[in-house]
Amino acid sequence: MDCSTVLRVKSIYISSAILAAKSLFFHKLFLNGIKESEQRDVTVQIHASEEEALLDLLNFMYCNTLSATQATALLDVLLVADKFKVASCMRYCSRLLRNIPMTCESALLFLDIPSNILMAEAVQPLTDAAKHFLAVKYKEISKFQEEVLKLPLAGIEAVLSSDDLQAASEDTLYDLVLKWARTHYPNLEERKEVIAKRLVRLIRFPSMTCRKLKKVLNCNEFHPELASKVVLEALFFKAETSHRQRAIAADEPNAANRRFVERVYKYRPVKVVELELPHQQCVVYLDLKREECAQLFPSGRVYSQAFHLGGQGFFLSAHCNMDQQGTYHCFGLFLGMQEKGSVSFGVDYEFAARSKPTEEYVSKYKGNYTFTGGKAVGYRNLFGVHWQAFIEDDSNNFINGILHLRAELTIRQ
Repeated sequence: MDCSTVLRVKSIYISSAILAAKSLFFHKLFLNGIKESEQRDVTVQIHASEEEALLDLLNFMYCNTLSATQATALLDVLLVADKFKVASCMRYCSRLLRNIPMTCESALLFLDIPSNILMAEAVQPLTDAAKHFLAVKYKEISKFQEEVLKLPLAGIEAVLSSDDLQAASEDTLYDLVLKWARTHYPNLEERKEVIAKRLVRLIRFPSMTCRKLKKVLNCNEFHPELASKVVLEALFFKAETSHRQRAIAADEPNAANRRFVERVYKYRPVKVVELELPHQQCVVYLDLKREECAQLFPSGRVYSQAFHLGGQGFFLSAHCNMDQQGTYHCFGLFLGMQEKGSVSFGVDYEFAARSKPTEEYVSKYKGNYTFTGGKAVGYRNLFGVHWQAFIEDDSNNFINGILHLRAELTIRQ
């Protein structure tokens, strides 16, 4: 049928016992004493577009095989199997579809399966596979930004739900979400609704910088109550100790809403405490996992998010480099100022790290430096040992697998 117009009536001879055994729909139709079950002929109304899929479904209920082999045709059969409650066929279609090499187009097709599917457990592995495919394909999201901006809602949700997403920072992902929403929902009220109901859970606000969180509060694309809620939650999380933050992230109950879990950021999040008196000063805490440090060997480096002092942006960078004499590899920590004109800026700085057995921060290096844009200063061998001694399993520098670093910056008067 197409709307209310009957195109044609087709007679099919079937075994009611076979259909009733395979389909809850036909079981009720034939065996539950309704009017149709007392007649020799029953009429099933379908859309014209469902005819081929229904005939294939009937064949499956007799022979346990399908003639459909292409993804679109199998998906049509799956939807008809859901309509007639043939769970075995739904599972069979789902398995065949998962065995077909996934493409971006087919993944989006699978994610577009109607949300009212009655037997969702049969198709869940298929939609999970589609989400995984998109998350892996766009893992290095900065390389595919234009493609990602063209994805439909289900596609952007799959990509941004991934913990393994590699991005410069959560700030850049927040900007990407807003840009996507403006592209697909030009009407402001519609955009605010889709952000509130679908997109806000994809943004990991606790990993954003405080400067960007301030912009969230003033963003007219967020309902004010929602903006206040997510920003306050992020700030309370930032105020927790590093140990407590990791415990909160580990306890996150809903895998689809992992707002406290850090992704793979190019610029590592830091905790910053700013002081105005008696001097302009900031204390910056940077935590690195043992595996992150191990990946630095032999010449890698990892950068922190930017933080600010006296209106200037700074960053920390951890290196695996050669010692001063160039004889062995070691762990180095450096402080840099972001490029911003030719301003000259004098700073006293101190690097410290927590270590066992006291697990207190111990000063490792003090210095002062007059920065100009783009310059950096630091210490090539922060712990005074070669790389292997620094990274080994019983190293005193790692506490429960975490390296805790601290930098104090004070503007020289």
